[in-house]
Amino acid sequence: MPGLLIFLVIGVLVRLLSLHDTVLYDVNSRLSWGLANRLGIIALCYILFSGGCESSLKEIKRVLVPGTVLSTVGVLLTAVLLGGICFLLRSFFGCLAGATLATCLLFGAIISSTDAAAVFTILRSKKVGLQGELRSLLEYESGSNDPMATFLTLFFLGLVITPELPVGRSLLFFLPVFAWKMLAGLFIGWVLSQAAIALFNHGNLDHDGLYYVMGISVVLITYSLADLLKANGFMAVYAAGVFMGNRWFVFHNSFIRFANAISWLMQVVLFTMLGFMTSPELLGRTWWQGLLLGCLLMFVVRPAMVFALLWGKRFSFQSKALVSWVGLRGGAPIMLATFPMLYQGKFDIVPDEGCSVALVLFHLVFWVVLFSVVCQSYTIMPWAKWLKLDAPLKVAPTAPISFDRVNLPRQKGKAADQDDYADNRMQEFAVTPESSMVGKAIRECGLPQGVFIIMVQRGQRYIVPRGETVLQAGDTLTALGVRKALKQAAELFVK
Repeated sequence: MPGLLIFLVIGVLVRLLSLHDTVLYDVNSRLSWGLANRLGIIALCYILFSGGCESSLKEIKRVLVPGTVLSTVGVLLTAVLLGGICFLLRSFFGCLAGATLATCLLFGAIISSTDAAAVFTILRSKKVGLQGELRSLLEYESGSNDPMATFLTLFFLGLVITPELPVGRSLLFFLPVFAWKMLAGLFIGWVLSQAAIALFNHGNLDHDGLYYVMGISVVLITYSLADLLKANGFMAVYAAGVFMGNRWFVFHNSFIRFANAISWLMQVVLFTMLGFMTSPELLGRTWWQGLLLGCLLMFVVRPAMVFALLWGKRFSFQSKALVSWVGLRGGAPIMLATFPMLYQGKFDIVPDEGCSVALVLFHLVFWVVLFSVVCQSYTIMPWAKWLKLDAPLKVAPTAPISFDRVNLPRQKGKAADQDDYADNRMQEFAVTPESSMVGKAIRECGLPQGVFIIMVQRGQRYIVPRGETVLQAGDTLTALGVRKALKQAAELFVK
């Protein structure tokens, strides 16, 4: 997280040193905000796609119901509660004095979703884990709530820029339109992910680097097609990432790492853009309102939403308290805050500031995101330990070996043999203290034919295995073989 803050500061510094007579630096220019909006959309697409690729479909199924409730109804409640508080306190805030209810709800929708990249980074980088289903729930919520936040942002933005449109009629079409956009986005993501997997496996491209180019295009095509069909493009991209990440295809492992790198680059773009598009004068005038709204979001709105929705005995009071705190804001609110800027002329002018309410909303988002990143990212794991919800997490250093399935020439279309390199893959097996493999030599393990142990990790050391190598509790074995044989081998290590 400090790295992202550095780029946020870099954006502000570039803004301070920039030439103000250039249209791209003009905070009132529709051209500059249009460019920022499109960059934000592209960046969020790759962040969501990477988050989906790294999500386990098996774990998602375990938390599908509560996670979906949090990412849909929870986002709606967050937007309504925070927007309602803003409307009631708009005179106190000053910068929102005179703002309509629709404008306040728009701000609530913009800031309603948690940041997928930030949550994934925090939960996967610390040296402790979370008990039970908490990590899966938080990752699924953060990865799937951006589509709902986008839908709500555009819905309330429509109410702001077209006040003559009957609110009752808009609400009447809310649920069917939302259902279509989400379900159609999910279906489009699934269809294009299967098409992408088929292209990866049967494309037989001449150069390996072209597979990564094809992967980049999959994200853009998925979002574009969903948008053309009036579906939710972000849901389509996230779904495509989930389905591709949980299927085996050519260059699967290295492509997932490549997508993660692109995701980090997009995070850098978003935070730099956030700093660059700000007005130093407005930052100085809105800082305390932004911090106050951030406190209300973190300490009042988010806990109220979580405790209201995660009812029942499945999640303890401590679990709900932790979920309430893991609500980092980041890339998604930054991108969503650019939409109102495309319609600045439709918003009222703040008398004391001399600028549109839309520009004020963008700067409020700046302070809320900054406060969330600084305050929450450093306290999630200490809070989990205090609640006694942490669990030991084995942090394995990067293995000095990598393997990917590749396309190799076949003889006249014949199916590959069981020992064909192109059908082999790598898998890791953990030797737990309760495993029957403890104390056995590798040759005594009874591994299926075609499974080869190519490396044994023991603590910080890597051992080249031999038949007489004796396994110890805590070892991690890296095996090479075909899928059927590896599945049989995995059953031996759970006994």
